[in-house]
Amino acid sequence: MDYLMAFIIGGVICVIGQILMDKTSLTPARVVVSFVTIGVILGAFNIYGFLVKIGGAGATVPITGFGYSLAKSTMKEVNSGGILGAFTGGIKGTAGGIGAAILFGYIMALIFNPKTKG
Repeated sequence: MDYLMAFIIGGVICVIGQILMDKTSLTPARVVVSFVTIGVILGAFNIYGFLVKIGGAGATVPITGFGYSLAKSTMKEVNSGGILGAFTGGIKGTAGGIGAAILFGYIMALIFNPKTKG
């Protein structure tokens, strides 16, 4: 059942993004920024936490999960370290994921020799 719920939650998030790109004049970059912002807002009100509870990785893997992670770690850091946590919480909470993305992106660039479009 966990796999099914992850598939449904993640699929709905992706379908919403695809519909926004196909049916509106929004560019993919604006959709991504909107999704991160929506993840932060829903995370701040603990609405996204409910999606994570029922959808697991289906909610945390899409880009909205990054926004949720930013909000969650910032709130945790503010509660433990004061107002300075508003500036350091998001960085501390997402540093591992960002570092891994950079490392693996670099490794793939070395292996596959990327080319520019055009």
